[in-house]
Amino acid sequence: MHEQQGASVRELMAENAALRRQLASLIDQAESNHAIMMRHQAFDLEIVGAGSFQELVATIFRQLPIVSNLDIVTLSLVDTGADIFTVMHKLGVDFEVLPNLLFHEYPGELGFDIEPGRTPRPRLLPYHPVSHAAAFPHPPAGLASVALVPLLRNRRLIGSLNLGSRDFSRFTPLLGTDFVEHMGSIIAICLENVISNEMLKYIGLTDALTGVYNRRYMDRRLAEEIARARRQSYRISCMYIDVDHFKQVNDSYGHQAGDDVLREVAARIKAELRMSDALGRFGGEEFVALLIDADLESASLVAHRIRASVADRPFLLGDGQGLPVTVSIGVAALDDFEREHAAEEVASALVAQADQALYQAKQNGRNQVVAA
Repeated sequence: MHEQQGASVRELMAENAALRRQLASLIDQAESNHAIMMRHQAFDLEIVGAGSFQELVATIFRQLPIVSNLDIVTLSLVDTGADIFTVMHKLGVDFEVLPNLLFHEYPGELGFDIEPGRTPRPRLLPYHPVSHAAAFPHPPAGLASVALVPLLRNRRLIGSLNLGSRDFSRFTPLLGTDFVEHMGSIIAICLENVISNEMLKYIGLTDALTGVYNRRYMDRRLAEEIARARRQSYRISCMYIDVDHFKQVNDSYGHQAGDDVLREVAARIKAELRMSDALGRFGGEEFVALLIDADLESASLVAHRIRASVADRPFLLGDGQGLPVTVSIGVAALDDFEREHAAEEVASALVAQADQALYQAKQNGRNQVVAA
């Protein structure tokens, strides 16, 4: 009897020990889940607070692999016509530091089943180097499983959040998708908001008629580039461009023809500039171009190309009539690398020098380039 009681006690003690181990395991799991939840809540708050497109995307790439223990994160955006890329580039986004940011012309390139009336769902599956090449153009060695999470706004596919792991069991078709869908929803909202804000910012900095920057933007950009040129010791140049006899165009052919001429002049100027340069309309028929890392000689060569581009080919008006147009250009280069003058003052002086050279070009007979 004593032996039976002893056996019962030992069984109870063993059961109790097993329950304690199970309880300890559940507590550890709960604490781990709580820590994961807190990390993701902090991540959500950080991306919601991002003030710019570059800050948002950089935060996703920097924090999400740590927060979710991933080996790679990429972000695919639907960008038909390259509107997002173009605007973000013009607003100064450095895409070289965001190699995992991918742009696609059409939603169908993202790899989801897109059918009318059906909402794309996350895809959790083993990694395949061919079928997943668009989402992971530079995959890490040993990538084993991936999650392709659609980014949706008002049932419209705006992109894809692509997660990758070297763990085969991390993403499988049998796993639930609630968590990644929640993550995708937060990121989609943040992306749409920040892109909309950046687009509005860009519209506020551009000239509605010609699509180039407006004077407000150019004044700010000039000061920023002069300060940067001082720090990094490179040359910048400025061109002041004026359409010759523009009033006669309006008087003879009407204001619609004048608007067409301004748009075409802006397009021909832009075609001779680099992506790093900036072109703005200063009002009326006047344009100012800022050339980065260009001395007076280099800028003058560009100015001569612009003058020839405008003068050598007539402008076609709406009725098919060809109209000869010319421009006069004044060029000046930054030569004040001393720091006793504020960047804004130097910017105004640089534009004034180019304007004075433009005045000389007009006095000399127009359709020519004068370097200050």
